[in-house]
Order: sequence, then structure tokens, then C-alpha cells
Amino acid sequence: MKNILLPTDFSENSWNAIKYAINFFDTLACNFFLLHVNRPSTIVLDDSPYLTTQHVVETIYALPAKQELREILKRISRQFPENKNHRFYTITDDDFFIDSIRKQVEEKQIDLIVMGTKGASGLRKMIVGSNAGDIITKVKCTTLAIPELAEFTKPKEIAFPTDFSLTYNIQILEPLSEILEKWKAALRILHISKKKTDLNNDQKNTKELLEDYFSPFDHSFHYLTNKNFEDAIQCFIESRNINMICMVAKNLNYFQHILFHSKVEEISYHTEIPFLVLHEKN
Repeated sequence: MKNILLPTDFSENSWNAIKYAINFFDTLACNFFLLHVNRPSTIVLDDSPYLTTQHVVETIYALPAKQELREILKRISRQFPENKNHRFYTITDDDFFIDSIRKQVEEKQIDLIVMGTKGASGLRKMIVGSNAGDIITKVKCTTLAIPELAEFTKPKEIAFPTDFSLTYNIQILEPLSEILEKWKAALRILHISKKKTDLNNDQKNTKELLEDYFSPFDHSFHYLTNKNFEDAIQCFIESRNINMICMVAKNLNYFQHILFHSKVEEISYHTEIPFLVLHEKN
């Protein structure tokens, strides 16, 4: 039984992520936790802020949120046939967003967070404080980020960008191997360098380790030389049938270049391709 956390702000963007998660885990037994986080630190009345009371919090924030969550449950039941493998729970919380996410991850023993992103512009701002970006960078839990234009399709090919720098326990790759097994998908391990250079001994050892770890699955290694990381990723995706990009959060060099970039033009993968971000467990 997997425990999946679905943060929602009641937008169509977050609904898209919910739909994706339900389809993605269609045959697996899952507990889905729909979470909405309020942050009613103060309320302004006649231009004068005053501290909220529990009654105010409940009346103005919690009750409407609980009603919205019930509407999502109704929407799920209408759109998806009854699935006895899936159970849904709703949660409202009054806290700082990341603190609330961390609390739910620990209390509910969450295996995966699935959350919508706002496409290129949203991803561009992720690192400076958007909710999706904060989760990816600040919460140690594997996260599947679903861009606003991403439509669910069975993963056929998954891109795994890496610089062959193994600064993490290889067990961190377990969620990726589970996906490869479930969907019979192929893994495309991608090394991007700014200039053509040979792998050093440490990188060769890591490559051999990855080759051994992913030996039960269809996999291949690819090498690109490009001064611009996101251009290289875009080119690779366009040349293949890539349905998902997987990255290790601890691999900061690639992670920062590919997920948080300053160039928006012609980078469609940020609006169409889901990102699976792997974290080591505490």
C-alpha cells in the first residue's frame, strides 16, 4: 500500500496533477491524501490586522477548504470508475506550507508527493519561493511534478540526466526502478557536458554501477555536448519518445541547470514533461 500526498490549491493545475496520480497508480493499492494548507497568520479588518482566533480560522478558512475538498472527491468519483485499490482522505491544515508538507510526510509515512507546476514561468520562479519549487528543494521526499500541459500517457521512455557523480546511496533509485518495472518502460541515461571530455575513473565506476543496477531493465547510455543544458535536454526529448524526466535532487549540478533555468523560450519540456525528483530518505 503506497501513501501518496496530493497538495492542492483547488486550481485546475492541481486537479491535473491529481488526475495524473490516479492514472499513474491505477492498478496499485494506494492511500491518497488530499491536502490543502491555509496560512491565516493575520486577517485585515478596516485596514487593521488582528490575530486570528480558532473560530475565525474555522469559519473563514477551514470550512470553505473542507467543502472544496469534498467537491474534489465528488469530481474524482464522477470522472474515474470505482477503484477498490484506491482510498482517498482529505486534510486541511493551518501552518506554513513547507512545515505542513513535512509534517504530513512524517505522520502519514508518505512515499511520494504528486504536485502540479505552472509550466515554464512557474518553474522559472520555483527556486525563489513557489510551492512546487519549495517542495522539490526543501522536503526530503520523492516528488513527481506535473506541469500544467502534461497529459497522462503510459511512460515508454524515461530520461535520467546524470553527471556520473555518485554522491548518494544507490538505493535512492528504487522508486525509478519500480516505475520501470510497472510500466515496462525504457531508461535513457543521459550525460551532458559543456565540452567533449572523457569520463574520469570515478565517473566510469559510477557508470558501471548504474549499468549493473538497471541491468534488469531496457536501458541505454547517451552523451551530448552542449554549452546549454536545457537546450540539450530539449533536443534529446524531441529526438525520442520521452514521457518523464527523472533526477536526483542531491545531484545539484544537473538539478539546478535543468530544473531551474533562466531561459523560457522554446523549452517545452517544462510545460509538458513530468519530473520525478528523487530524495534520500531520512
